[in-house]
Amino acid sequence: MDLRIGDREREQAIDQLGRHVGDGRLDLAEFTERSGRVTAARTRAELAAVLADLPRLPDPARAARGRRIALTAAWGPWLLTGLICLVVWTAVALGGGGLHSWPLWVLGPWGALLVLGTVVAPAMPVPPSWDGPRPERVCRMHGPT
Repeated sequence: MDLRIGDREREQAIDQLGRHVGDGRLDLAEFTERSGRVTAARTRAELAAVLADLPRLPDPARAARGRRIALTAAWGPWLLTGLICLVVWTAVALGGGGLHSWPLWVLGPWGALLVLGTVVAPAMPVPPSWDGPRPERVCRMHGPT
């Protein structure tokens, strides 16, 4: 039994077709023909048939989630280290040890490199993801898996 689709799925498919036109995989005549088939599609199988010969496009929401995770992984340890340095610095200052600015030597260079990486990383090209079949893994003892 094939599931029926709604307007949202049709709109997403037409958006994907538009991105394929922008990437040069489809011309406008083929886009028009496929858009008509998407509009007339009632089930997931009919919709999948329209997109079957096109590569899967990267999901922008997944990419944004990945960027947030990467930023958290990069900046989280710096923030935790900064908090620990601030607590130690405050305890030393209140204990009469003076107000030396040693936390800046710990956090400054590290933070500068993080800022540079955060600014430069979005401008760097991302290698395309592998959309083909996975290469066959070969076990030396048992053969292909």
